[in-house]
This record gives sequence, C-alpha cells and structure tokens, in this order.
Amino acid sequence: MIEIRVYGRPAPQGSKRSLGNGVMIESSKRVKPWRQDVKLDSRDQYKGQPIAGPVFVEITFYLPRPQAHYRTGKFAGQLKPTAPTHSTSCAQGDIDKLVRSTLDGLSAKAGGCVIQDDSLVVRLTCEKRYVTDTEGCGAYIRVIESQYDSQRPSPDLCGNAEALVCQ
Repeated sequence: MIEIRVYGRPAPQGSKRSLGNGVMIESSKRVKPWRQDVKLDSRDQYKGQPIAGPVFVEITFYLPRPQAHYRTGKFAGQLKPTAPTHSTSCAQGDIDKLVRSTLDGLSAKAGGCVIQDDSLVVRLTCEKRYVTDTEGCGAYIRVIESQYDSQRPSPDLCGNAEALVCQ
C-alpha cells in the first residue's frame, strides 16, 4: 500500500477550451498547479517503480472552508455550529473532476510516478470534505495493488466469475 499526503488546493479538471489552430487549454487555471503538487509530493513520498497492474485508489480531498462558515465579532475564527463537514458546493468542484486531475498527477503517462496509467484504477473510493484547524488543504491518497488477475474477471458478490464476462 502506498500512502501519499498532497498539500495544495485541489482543483477540478473540467472541460478544455480551444484557442484556435488545434490548441486546447484547461478551463480552470488551478488545475495545472494542483496536478504539479500531486506529482511533486508523490515523488517525494514514493520511491518505487510505477505500478503496472490493477489498483484500488482511496482519496480524501481536504477543501478550504468559505468565510461564511465562521462566526464574527467576539467569536471570530470559530466555526458556526451549523457549518457542514462535507463540501457540496459547486465552487469547490465535482468529485469526479477532482479525481480526474488527481489521477493524472499520479499517472506516469502524464508525468507522475505512482501508476503507469489511470486506466489501471479498478476500484475508487473518494470523499471531499472541509479542512479542520489541524489539517492543511490537499488530499490524502492511498493506492493499493489489487490481487485480482487483470486477465481474468473477478468474481461477483456470489462468487460467479462467469456472470461478469461480456456477452
């Protein structure tokens, strides 16, 4: 199992826009710095070869809280009792787009060093929540090499591997 803590502001990888003449750029200016944070922090924390087989990935995104979650006046800086734990704001990004930018940062095909390609991810668990006072913004990532044979379908919950073969 590989555990990586990335510090920085998670950014969703959204649509690309055309500049003309076949030149495409990311719509969000925050994507490139976030992918770079993922690449650099994973290189610092993982020294092995990129994994070439199926993997399970677990990601917890730690997002900055909006100022509206904090009290004012005498209790400034304290969270309001009604402040949520998890981010459902569209301003922070959809979880699937946060995952796309993060997996690209881990992928050797995109300059990362943990997995050969993000197509190797066979199971994904993720969460996006607001950062606490003792954490920094970023992500906690766990990559676990799968014990499944990549050439053979894994059994379904009833142990029936044939049920998963495409007809």
